[in-house]
Amino acid sequence: MVKLIAENVFGLMSLLQTEEEIVATFFWLIIALAIALFLLSGIRVIKEWERAPVLRLGRYMGLKGPGIIYLIPLIDRVPNKVSLRIQTISFSSEQTLTKDNVPVNVDAVMYAKVIDPEKAILNVENYYQATLWAAQTTLREVIGRVDLQELLSHREKVGEELRKIIDEKTEQWGIKVTSVEIKDVIIPQILQDAMSRQAQAERERQARVTLAQAEYEASAKIIEAAKKYNEIPGALTLRWMNMLYEIGRQPGTNTLIFIPSNIPQVNVPLNVLGLKGIEELSEKGANAKQKGKP
Repeated sequence: MVKLIAENVFGLMSLLQTEEEIVATFFWLIIALAIALFLLSGIRVIKEWERAPVLRLGRYMGLKGPGIIYLIPLIDRVPNKVSLRIQTISFSSEQTLTKDNVPVNVDAVMYAKVIDPEKAILNVENYYQATLWAAQTTLREVIGRVDLQELLSHREKVGEELRKIIDEKTEQWGIKVTSVEIKDVIIPQILQDAMSRQAQAERERQARVTLAQAEYEASAKIIEAAKKYNEIPGALTLRWMNMLYEIGRQPGTNTLIFIPSNIPQVNVPLNVLGLKGIEELSEKGANAKQKGKP
């Protein structure tokens, strides 16, 4: 009986020892897996157009990328990735007075890129936001130095001036401004109506000047033609016949043509219409009335 009890006790102790080994082995496997995951967590993949600034215990260690990089867990840190591609930044100014005291709202777009990631990280907290604010303040400054007419008609010139000033401000941040374009210029409705009336008046003036110039040139040609008719008497007769021919060619018209008995002659009163005989009859009638008066 005692022997049987002893055998049971020793069997139970061996079983407990096997379970403890299994638990210990499982525990160490978990620890090893956790360490492996911890070490693998330092692997990063940086895209071709990105750069990763590395801070080791708060100290700047340089840029890494593109491709696969490794950061020491809990020691190395990447505050934010820097894109080297051109970025499109839209900005605008609220109502701003031009040089001639006209309130306008201007919308613009800027194309910029990071050329020095180290400066963009170390010299400014948020290079994107800083560039945006610099562009807005510069836009207000430039608008105040130009007239409304120049702002509307010379947008490329204004955009180039904006680009130069903004580029000077952002150079210390490692930002290169490649282009600035004016998208839209919004002016008050009352001023738009006034400008529309001014443009309409200008078009009417040009139309009247053109008409006057045409009449002047036509009168000069008429005088020249009259001189030709005076020099060549037969030319007026040919012109008269041509006018009759053109009138007769008009389709769908009922035209009554009066052909005078006297052929038109140059330097004869009323000869343009061939009414020389009518003039002579009217003169004879007038003389007869004067003789018949008491």
